[in-house]
Amino acid sequence: MKKLIYLDNAATTKTSPEVVEAMLPYFTEHYGNPSSVYGFAAANKEVIKRQREIIAGVLGAKSNEIYFTAGGTEADNWALIASAEAYAAKGKHIITTKIEHHAVLHTCEYLQKRGYEVTYLDVDENGLVDPKAVEDAIRPDTILISVMFANNEIGTVEPISEIGKIARAHGILFHTDAVQAFAQIPINVDECNIDMLSASGHKLNGPKGIGFLYIRKGVKIRSFIHGGAQERKRRAGTENMPGIVGLGKAVELAAASMQERAEKETRLRDYLISRIENEIPYCRLNGDRVKRLPNNANFSFRFIEGESMLIKLDFKGICASSGSACTSGSLDPSHVLLAIGLPHEIAHGSLRMTLGSDTTKEDIDYTVDSLKEIVKEIRALSPLYEDFLKKQK
Repeated sequence: MKKLIYLDNAATTKTSPEVVEAMLPYFTEHYGNPSSVYGFAAANKEVIKRQREIIAGVLGAKSNEIYFTAGGTEADNWALIASAEAYAAKGKHIITTKIEHHAVLHTCEYLQKRGYEVTYLDVDENGLVDPKAVEDAIRPDTILISVMFANNEIGTVEPISEIGKIARAHGILFHTDAVQAFAQIPINVDECNIDMLSASGHKLNGPKGIGFLYIRKGVKIRSFIHGGAQERKRRAGTENMPGIVGLGKAVELAAASMQERAEKETRLRDYLISRIENEIPYCRLNGDRVKRLPNNANFSFRFIEGESMLIKLDFKGICASSGSACTSGSLDPSHVLLAIGLPHEIAHGSLRMTLGSDTTKEDIDYTVDSLKEIVKEIRALSPLYEDFLKKQK
């Protein structure tokens, strides 16, 4: 097998062996439906309760405020659609930002088609939303503010505490998509005045197909999936026992290692950024240099097409992602990169590298050495780069 360096941990992470081990008995031994009354199955209710307590403890929440979902996308959809419907009598105005994940942006578009109004706030060149802009956008009919905790592409960590304070002062629900941030950086829902928070298991070395929505007690949110009475009558469907156990174990492990992991990843991230900035000309770091996730480095390279970089990196065994959405069938570059002011031609030449707990300094050195070669090769074929160099002389 060729060398593999995985630098796409924002897309998904490897499920840790401890998580897999914790899950296995719930496939073959403790497979009972928690909604059944006999002891063999009902015992799983206590197991689910313990996982809620683990997750709630990391957030400073109450265990009965944690609702399991099929992932972050469902949690985002639930938070926006169900709360919009529940508070429609008060108003139909929602505030969000232009750099949200599509799980939020497309849900907002869905609500717009159903008579709701959405204000999409601008961000600055580093991807930060101004809390004052949030407050200025509030209207008498505003019912929900949704701002992501940290951006999935450029890693910028938003001023969530300040925004939460504003939302609370105006009596408006505040939701945050914390899929990239949960168990990566500290989050306390009370300190940040968060009413709803979305998270996903596979972003923190847990299994895919499981996530949760934190819903503060007192928030009048309706069911999103209808059927049985699971999740205290708020989310129908037989509980995903292996997934819930795996999520709980992943959160437990991530919380225990958070500080040490963040310190290590930050050192390697800064080393990666420093080498690229010093050794590859005509590049730009995207996202805030300080207020960013510990494991995220996103660069734009002038005179480069992102997909070409990805393919050549893949040949060298390096997994990363591009700022371009070409692989999804679109020729448009990332909406996030456009929102921070990058022109199309530069946004297309972007590369996101997200480190994991297994990433080493040797991995970073191999990646940068490979990237230097690749950028040089691609630019050598670019007439635009050739013209640019001639003008520099």
